[in-house]
Amino acid sequence: MPAFSGRAPGKSILFGEHAVVYGRPALAVPVNQVQARVSVFADPLGPAGRILIDAPEIGLQSELSALPETNPLRLLVTACLVEMGIPRLPAVKIRINSSIPVAAGLGSGAAVSVAALRALSSFLGHPLADERVNDLAFQVEKAYHGTPSGIDNTVITYGRPLFFERGQPYELLRVARPFTLVIADSGISSPTSAAVGGLRARWQADPARYEAIFDQAGALARLARQVIEDGIPQQLGPLIDQNQALLCEMDVSCPELDNLVAAARAAGAWGAKLSGAGKGGNMIALAPPEGAVEIAEALRAAGAVRTIITKVETAG
Repeated sequence: MPAFSGRAPGKSILFGEHAVVYGRPALAVPVNQVQARVSVFADPLGPAGRILIDAPEIGLQSELSALPETNPLRLLVTACLVEMGIPRLPAVKIRINSSIPVAAGLGSGAAVSVAALRALSSFLGHPLADERVNDLAFQVEKAYHGTPSGIDNTVITYGRPLFFERGQPYELLRVARPFTLVIADSGISSPTSAAVGGLRARWQADPARYEAIFDQAGALARLARQVIEDGIPQQLGPLIDQNQALLCEMDVSCPELDNLVAAARAAGAWGAKLSGAGKGGNMIALAPPEGAVEIAEALRAAGAVRTIITKVETAG
């Protein structure tokens, strides 16, 4: 029996990370230069119900049943079986390959969930529609991260630029003129749950202060949407810089990210900010198309462990 595979891209948040958890809008885009791929193979010699996991990039080889019940792989397999009304899988091997850095703000966990749900449902003969893939991936995100916004699983499932506001229908973003981003990985692991939980504690201690910051971040996201749809991406630069200042006020940046932001601006970026949970992970720089390579080189010289140049356009 042939393998059944599913794919999903990475993602980057342009505006509104953290504030989106508190009901403000955010903008996010897929990053197709990095991908998660999950393949499901029948294991005819294995006992029914045995699921072998092979994820070489993270050094994981295990039976699924040996993983903690809170492990996202166990959560998503369970969610898929419940969704399809199947008590257990036949014996299978699940291979996970991903070029998306882990805990770096590019949505690695959500991408694996989306790719795995696509592969498993196809293996079982009933490929899930994107809407159900998105809903189930969000269930896994909530179980694993606590209070995620839902933006990661949504932009990754649909593979399109999105304007997202929690509790509202997502809106595909019309990109009137493509623009270029340089994404740089600080090399510092940044688990989403830790950053989100730390900010929540600070918000609970001083809600008025943080609600005002979130309001400003939401206003920037709305302005940015208008700029993108008007086709004047260079004007995103000052908005990106303002968003970075707000993220620093939220205390989710760190010296390494601040250093990369400064290096990108010095190399000619129109704007630069952290992207994602913060306290490590990735930053993004809005680049003149002719200057993207130079900015990427400057970021590596400033300590970035890897860089990605990506173009944002309506087609993703």
